[in-house]
Amino acid sequence: MQMLNEIRMDLEKLKDPQRAKDSEWFFKTGPGQYGEGDIFLGITVPKQREVAKKYSDLSLSDIQKLLLSKIHEHRFVALAILVNKFKKADNFQREEIFDFYIKNAKNINNWDLVDSSAPYIVGEYLAGRGKAILYKLAGSGNLWERRIAIVSSSGFIKRGEYEDTFAISEILLSDSCDLIHKAVGWMLREVGKRNSGELEKFLKKHQKNMPRTMLRYAIERFDVNKKRFYMAK
Repeated sequence: MQMLNEIRMDLEKLKDPQRAKDSEWFFKTGPGQYGEGDIFLGITVPKQREVAKKYSDLSLSDIQKLLLSKIHEHRFVALAILVNKFKKADNFQREEIFDFYIKNAKNINNWDLVDSSAPYIVGEYLAGRGKAILYKLAGSGNLWERRIAIVSSSGFIKRGEYEDTFAISEILLSDSCDLIHKAVGWMLREVGKRNSGELEKFLKKHQKNMPRTMLRYAIERFDVNKKRFYMAK
């Protein structure tokens, strides 16, 4: 508990009211927006990572307390500590961290929290393992669990494995949320960086049903003529 209080105090000392105000606008914290109710201290990501590194020995029970906080930076630091722990952990500890992450998925509730943690815990842990949990998350009614499902697949993409990225993308084609459209398009673009042929096979099959934002993200690295070809469909 002492270490937890020290983290809170360190973050409080770093707060910047103007940056906090800007962050509340940027992360859409207004009524009805995806980040509704999120509270910011206004701390830069590098400074948050410094705090996380300082408290790398924080227990999972205290990490959970931070994840339950309404303050965004508390949750970001908690996840940064968790990622650091995972990198250094043995197989048994990695399983424990993975299980902890999945159980707390609903508290990983903004896009930066997902993107800075899911690939490095979920994606890494599931490499070479069954991916059923990702398909369950992809069908969730919770926006952040769906984003975890697709963004985690970046860990497989780096290994030249695209099947799950494509399959999860198909599940999310009809998703109504722009944040999911962007995430799917981003992962498809990552596939394209490594294998443009596989990406184009997917696009030719699904481009007519893809939300425009998703399609634009997916083809971002194509040349002008190829972009026009796909956007014209």
